[in-house]
Amino acid sequence: MRPLGSPEALAQRRRRAMTLLGEGCTPVEVARQIGVDRRSVRRWKAAYRKQGEAGIQARPAPGRLAALDSKAKKRLEKILLKGARAAGFSTDLWTCPRVAQVIWDRFGVDYHVGHAGRLL
Repeated sequence: MRPLGSPEALAQRRRRAMTLLGEGCTPVEVARQIGVDRRSVRRWKAAYRKQGEAGIQARPAPGRLAALDSKAKKRLEKILLKGARAAGFSTDLWTCPRVAQVIWDRFGVDYHVGHAGRLL
């Protein structure tokens, strides 16, 4: 499973690991400081040895592009913070189906109800 964070943030974490290794820390110590598994640190170290800086560089995230860009997500956040009633619902309870409906109404994007929770 892909770790959380942008590709650049993940590459920054790998560069930090290489710095710590260069300062004499063990992979186990580096893993503890950065908050990753020791096997990841060892894998990064091997990639760095083999390919240099290119081995730990940021790579684009695989998969489909996000249906909502960051600007749309910020607009959605503002809508959600105003409450469900302000969005036209009878109660102030946000549910995944309601969020998906707002995304469709405001942005014209058909977001699956089961994925609305991930977006939040």
